[in-house]
Amino acid sequence: MAIRNIREIGDEILSKVSKEVTIITPRTKLLIKDMLDTMYSIEGIGLSACQVGVLKRIFVVDAGEDYGEEPHILINPRILEKSGEQTGSEGCLSVPGKHGTVTRPNYVKVIAHDENLKPFELETTELLARAICHEMDHLDGRLYVDLVEGELKDNSEAEEEE
Repeated sequence: MAIRNIREIGDEILSKVSKEVTIITPRTKLLIKDMLDTMYSIEGIGLSACQVGVLKRIFVVDAGEDYGEEPHILINPRILEKSGEQTGSEGCLSVPGKHGTVTRPNYVKVIAHDENLKPFELETTELLARAICHEMDHLDGRLYVDLVEGELKDNSEAEEEE
């Protein structure tokens, strides 16, 4: 299990557009495994390659068993369709200790490639749709903080409210 360092807001790599993956190498497979290990170690539900310092169009998401038994690995993803709207609290491993209100599509249909560069489509709603849109933004050099409605809040404030 290899845990990688998460790049945080202010790191210029987070504002760069990630490059398409054209070949799967042993290093690519190791990157994906490390991304999953890193995401699970800090209880995240999504992580893009740029967040661990690699500008490749790869992200992993696991929104829980309601969205499948296995984590989703998306390489070179593209959103084909989106509809509806959901507004809710969102945070990011690259913006530790903060969260904010963001509106995203409630439904997305994406085409991507798996670890063997085999194409597949994924249709989903709610939390997984939100996570996919969030990670897609990372691949294009954007952070959720640019979409926050109102102010960013400290996570400690949310804990106090509960």
